[in-house]
Amino acid sequence: MLKEYGLDVQRLFLEMMLEDAQSYVRVQNIYNPQNFDKSLRPAAEFIKEHSDKHKTLPDRMQISATTGVKLQAVPDLNEGHFDWFMGEFEAFTRRQELERAILKAADLLEKGDYDPVEKLIKDAVQISLTKDMGTDYFADPKGRIEKYFNSGGQVSTGWSQLDRLLYGGFSRGELNIFAGGSGSGKSLVMMNIALNWIQQGLSGVYITLELSEELTSLRTDAMLTNMSTKDIRKDIDTTELKVKLVARKSGNYQVKGLPAQSNINDIRAYLKEYQIQTGKKVDFVMIDYLDLLMPVSAKVSPNDLFVKDKYVSEELRNLAKELGILMVTASQLNRSAVEEIEFDHSHISGGISKINTADNVFGIFTSRAMKERGKYQIQCMKSRSSTGVGQKIDLEYNIETMRITDEGGDDNENGFSKKPSTSIMDSIKAKSQVSAAAEDAKSVPWERPQAREGFELEAPKVTADVQSAKLKQLLGKIKTN
Repeated sequence: MLKEYGLDVQRLFLEMMLEDAQSYVRVQNIYNPQNFDKSLRPAAEFIKEHSDKHKTLPDRMQISATTGVKLQAVPDLNEGHFDWFMGEFEAFTRRQELERAILKAADLLEKGDYDPVEKLIKDAVQISLTKDMGTDYFADPKGRIEKYFNSGGQVSTGWSQLDRLLYGGFSRGELNIFAGGSGSGKSLVMMNIALNWIQQGLSGVYITLELSEELTSLRTDAMLTNMSTKDIRKDIDTTELKVKLVARKSGNYQVKGLPAQSNINDIRAYLKEYQIQTGKKVDFVMIDYLDLLMPVSAKVSPNDLFVKDKYVSEELRNLAKELGILMVTASQLNRSAVEEIEFDHSHISGGISKINTADNVFGIFTSRAMKERGKYQIQCMKSRSSTGVGQKIDLEYNIETMRITDEGGDDNENGFSKKPSTSIMDSIKAKSQVSAAAEDAKSVPWERPQAREGFELEAPKVTADVQSAKLKQLLGKIKTN
């Protein structure tokens, strides 16, 4: 690659484009007249305008007459020459765009506007010609399918019912959103999935913008050890032992608290620093939750939820693709969803913008009565990878340990004691037993009840000990009449 792209080299680029229209078409996506020297810029602009308007390159005589710039013919060019042109023109464009981005970034830094700087530099560095021709559908069907299932994702959520609905689970590089009302258990659902994943050997980070790191970790302790938080407080030593035993056969798990109104750059910077300091990989990221993030790519008022959530969800999805990770977050349902038992897109807080971007969206439906019965319901509101939209799955919920499992599932997956009774009603049911005699009793034909001695069923007589003189007198008059 050339180190300097002087006036002669830039002139040669324009002359080679005019020799071969296909070369111009191939570099059209990165062609910017502003990258050329001022003396050549009028010719570069005329070439672009003419090709856009008339769908053909201008003649050299047209360029000379219109702009005063004289370009020469370059005879005897072969394929090797044009390969050189493609590589050098890509490097020239990237360098020019990066230089301009740095100058613009300096102005932004002086104004204290830091957020757009990274995007400016990143966009300039990533400039390249389209060399990847995509997937030849008919070339290798088996390899194509195996690549999707083996390298793309389909990671089990730990809940077989949800896996069946999604044809296998979540995929890397996708954005998954769990939506629920206040107190519906959005954080609990995400914590349970994170626990399922680390027990599968995956490593990840739970980023909380709402709860503290300590409370988030304590809830995970309860789920992992099958102990209530009350029991954990009474027996911290046992809890520590159980957690350390599970750690030996699980992936790495980091809980990080960030302030509300953080942005994607804050998350990206933390993940990079975490990997550098610990040397540990990151397979998944849970963000609790989307509504508390702010976008980087645009300045948006926090009150404009539709636009804010649109940019945030796009940036989250791009981060998942960039890092090749599993990305799960949550979002609030609006007030109209409070009395509903069937959720749709209109119930999402902030509008449909985040749903349009997300790959999978689920509604969390529960109530106090359902929680006491140990039930959670997940409703599929959107899915790009399956036909599960509109379907519901029922999960079991342990109110003491906050563990969510498949119906009929066993919480004893860590080798600890079985799950404790989940409510007072369970204790009552456990103590209430039907006697064996009652269970073995056989039904007998109905018989008319018989009166005991001294009683008549048809016309029982009322007898009373009358103490009042006035009452005796009144009764005597009634008998006389």
